[in-house]
Amino acid sequence: MEKSHFFIRSICFIFLSSLGGFVFSFTNLSIGWMIGTLLLAALISFYKPKLINHHNHQKGLPSFWMYLGQSFLAIELGQKINISFIEVFRANWISIISMLLLSILFSLLSGFILWRFTDFDMITCFFGATPGGLSAMPSIAEEVGANTMVVTVIQTMRVFLVVLMIPLFASIWLTGSTNDLTVNHAIVSTTHSPFEITQLLWTVLLIVGVCGGYYVGKYLRFPAPWLVGGMLGVGCAQTMGSVLFDTDLKAWWPPSMMVLSQIFIATSIGSRFYKEMIVGMTKTLVVSFFTTIGLILSLFFCAYFISLITGISLVTSVLAFTPGGIAEMTTTSAVLNADSTFVVVVQVLRIVVVLVILPPVFRLLKRWEAHKIERSRTSA
Repeated sequence: MEKSHFFIRSICFIFLSSLGGFVFSFTNLSIGWMIGTLLLAALISFYKPKLINHHNHQKGLPSFWMYLGQSFLAIELGQKINISFIEVFRANWISIISMLLLSILFSLLSGFILWRFTDFDMITCFFGATPGGLSAMPSIAEEVGANTMVVTVIQTMRVFLVVLMIPLFASIWLTGSTNDLTVNHAIVSTTHSPFEITQLLWTVLLIVGVCGGYYVGKYLRFPAPWLVGGMLGVGCAQTMGSVLFDTDLKAWWPPSMMVLSQIFIATSIGSRFYKEMIVGMTKTLVVSFFTTIGLILSLFFCAYFISLITGISLVTSVLAFTPGGIAEMTTTSAVLNADSTFVVVVQVLRIVVVLVILPPVFRLLKRWEAHKIERSRTSA
């Protein structure tokens, strides 16, 4: 009886929080549901009304909702890893790897500056500065003990700055035109192939791929195995299917599944917020603003040099290597007649590399920091 009552309260909390996402969805941002739901969930958690007092401890909603959202996100990202993805990477692997390494280097530098000039711990600053996706990084950061509020705020600032600056800059200065991005976004995002029963069967196989990837990821101790392992499992299934049938197979995966993913992840993170988490945020916001601007400018100039060396168009290079959202950068590239496939490949690879490689590195840094603090206490 108590468990069923607890489940109903969880559903109520998720529904109420999603109203904030519904409001933000009118901004036409692909992460609007994530941001709005997260804000409202955090507000409810701060004030803890009696209707939603099941999370009066810091654990928040049951982990089931976070895992469900991560698995939906894994299917969404994993489907982008197909035979076309591999062909584009093989043709441009030198420039892609160079830019990925540079983006990781600059993001680590941004995290180091955040750590040196704010009062938050190293692991929180590195997770906040790393461009691994607003939907993914806070959930992984939570598992390693970082301050999810700080990580979410910094990641949100980065995404907003990129989405506000780069498409406008690309449309005005790089192409000399001011295309209507909002109208075209609707055209790009609402074009779907007709439903077929084979799509439903392929969706079932991708779900099996998520589950298989989770167990492999758990065995290999991946961070957030439902997300990282599941994404790689779906990517492997998608690639093998493309090779066997000599075409990119399409699953039945409506846009509403991505909306649900954002809602579940955002409510899970928001339910764990408490007032002490935002102490000292003013200084962090100022520092993170300037480090984010520095990161964007650094990667822009790197994209410029890559364009000169490789012959890739400047607008394609900038949109591919800018640390923004996959949907926003891909939509902008389609509107501006850039190479959308190349943009998708680089953006997806950036997220894959960040999610797979950097969290273990951050864990080692956290252990090093803890060991350093322990030694200083012992010597004192």
